[in-house]
Amino acid sequence: MEPIENKFSEDMKNIYFTAKKDIGYTATRLLQLISQKGGLQAAKQLISKEGGTYGFEVLWENNRLDLSVEALVLKPEYKTLFFDEERMICRDRLKKCGYDVTVT
Repeated sequence: MEPIENKFSEDMKNIYFTAKKDIGYTATRLLQLISQKGGLQAAKQLISKEGGTYGFEVLWENNRLDLSVEALVLKPEYKTLFFDEERMICRDRLKKCGYDVTVT
C-alpha cells in the first residue's frame, strides 16, 4: 500500500474515534469496513451509496460534517486517490447540506 493510502486509512479511523469522542456516535460499520477493505476502498464504497449513509446524516444532525468521509475525500492531499466523479459526489452531497466545501 502506498504511503498516501496508509495516511488516508489512518484519517478514516480518526473519523471514527473523533465522532465517538466528540458526539458519542459509534460508527461500528465504518470501522468494520476499514478493517475489511482498507480506508480507501471503504470510502469509495460509502460515497457511492445512493443518497448517502446513516453516518453522514448523524454527522449533519450534529453539525459535524467536517468528520464525514466526503469531507476527507475532498482534502487536497487525497485528490490523487479519487476520480473527479467521486469528488463531485462528495462536493455535491456536502453543499446540499450547507457545508462550506472551500474549507477542505
